[in-house]
Amino acid sequence: MQSRRWVGARAEADTESAPETTTERGAEENQGADKAKGVALDKEVSKVVRKTAATFAPRASTKSKNPATQGTVLYTVFEVQAWLSIVAGFLLSYNLIFPSDRPDIARLLGMWSVWMLAVPSLRARDCSAPEKEALNYLFVLIPVINVLIPVFWKSFAGVFTADCIAMVAMYAWKMEWFGKDEAEGT
Repeated sequence: MQSRRWVGARAEADTESAPETTTERGAEENQGADKAKGVALDKEVSKVVRKTAATFAPRASTKSKNPATQGTVLYTVFEVQAWLSIVAGFLLSYNLIFPSDRPDIARLLGMWSVWMLAVPSLRARDCSAPEKEALNYLFVLIPVINVLIPVFWKSFAGVFTADCIAMVAMYAWKMEWFGKDEAEGT
């Protein structure tokens, strides 16, 4: 008799928890669908950015291998050139060299140095796919930043700083500096 009560109680418990399980499955399926949509959107945006970057900064016309592979002198030259252009851009945009009371070409060059010099130097190297994708995004994003910020804030230093922040943020996102586990909260 006790075993029948236990079986009956167990059956009631199973039917009560069944809707929760169905609800949980539905929520998991919705999350999975949202993630799939996000991945599809990310792939589509990445494709458009890659095409745009290739249009305005094309690779070599031949199918030869990039000579700027890691460990070569050319690879190092491109990296040093990128870092020096960022330092020079900082000094120019913050008005530390060639100081001026008005906007001039030197400060303008400092503001645009990340896009004109650093990003192309880093893109010219033979780098990993996530880094190349980050640089492609930056190649498209930085001109937008450099045109929009001066509409609201007329500061060469502010625009240069925004470019550098965008560069660090894009690298952090595409190179997964914080890892997938931490980003998902698990």
